[in-house]
Amino acid sequence: MLESLDLEQIYNTYSGKIMAYIRARITNYAVAEDLCQDVFEKVTRMLPSFDSSRASLTTWIYTIARNRVIDYYRTSHPASELPEDMPLDSEIDDHLLQEDSLRELASALGKLPQELRDIIILRYSSNIPLTEIAQRMNLSYGAVKLRHQKALELLRNALSD
Repeated sequence: MLESLDLEQIYNTYSGKIMAYIRARITNYAVAEDLCQDVFEKVTRMLPSFDSSRASLTTWIYTIARNRVIDYYRTSHPASELPEDMPLDSEIDDHLLQEDSLRELASALGKLPQELRDIIILRYSSNIPLTEIAQRMNLSYGAVKLRHQKALELLRNALSD
């Protein structure tokens, strides 16, 4: 994966998100800009040693940003407390994994035929039983059940790729 990404792509993909993350924790825009620059300098230096088996690129970059914000508070404001909303490393992973997973799921759902997508959305988003979905779609319960199984199989395949 990393071979296909160059530093410019990484910067273009993540700089706005990292700046927003830092700005949510540092009110001074100039300081936040400097910290964001520090993050991407470290990303540039450390990219060759990045291990995708330990964390996703997104998690890795956000962890660098989080640590840079913590360092800023430790060195520049030793009497200040860290913001209460400063996430733990595990919370960064959970949030980013959830965000990545939702993006992947939305993409996979978008590839399904409309009828199958509707069945999945009604079943899992609206929590409607298959019997009621069958009535709403004017189909037999057996047909909806088979289409539901097919949709789940297609989603599993799309998400495993």
